[in-house]
Amino acid sequence: MHIRVLARRFRLAAAIALVLAVTGLCAWLFAINWRPHPNDFPVQGVDVSEAQGPIEWWTVKKSGAQFAYIHATTGATGTDLRFTENWRGTFEAGFRRGALHAFSLCQLASDQAANFVRLVPRSDDQLPPAIDLDFQSDCAARPERGVVIGELGRFIEAIETHLGEHVVLRVSKNFEARYAISEAFARILWSRQAFFPPSYLSRPWTIWQASSFRRIEGLSGPVNWNVMAK
Repeated sequence: MHIRVLARRFRLAAAIALVLAVTGLCAWLFAINWRPHPNDFPVQGVDVSEAQGPIEWWTVKKSGAQFAYIHATTGATGTDLRFTENWRGTFEAGFRRGALHAFSLCQLASDQAANFVRLVPRSDDQLPPAIDLDFQSDCAARPERGVVIGELGRFIEAIETHLGEHVVLRVSKNFEARYAISEAFARILWSRQAFFPPSYLSRPWTIWQASSFRRIEGLSGPVNWNVMAK
């Protein structure tokens, strides 16, 4: 009797484990394939960095991506090793393309602007440059809001002068909560939140990073998938 009870319990535990495994697999498959419906957001695209490795841009285009933001620089010294390659590849594949800079709270705006200007060329076909505003793991500094707004303003002025375009501000929820960036600058906003349209900014967003899990042909690993508001 005892053996039969143990056997039933084992079969029950195995069945539960199987259901959980199947559920997890289904959730994973949903996450890596999901994107907002094109009827709701007709213009969709990606943002990439060297982390994606070599990219076949013509193949990426078949996934429904119409624009691409390409990581260019980080702080005052960081440069993306594949920026030039991706910049050329998106042009050849007919993408609308823009350059992205990851802003650092640990370095002067003037030095960061010089880093960006050295790498990113000015051209008439590109999207407005984007600034990624988030807390970086290699920078523990948390300056007062006035200092951050002042430095960011100087950086914005420098790269807008260089490219002749107003910037886009990609602001994380935590960064916005601390510094209220969307209240300080009248610029296009780019929000980040998986699956559900976010509402943490003080003004409506124009670009939404809807997923950082999506997998598509043409590049390895997950990619950030973005949509533009109508």
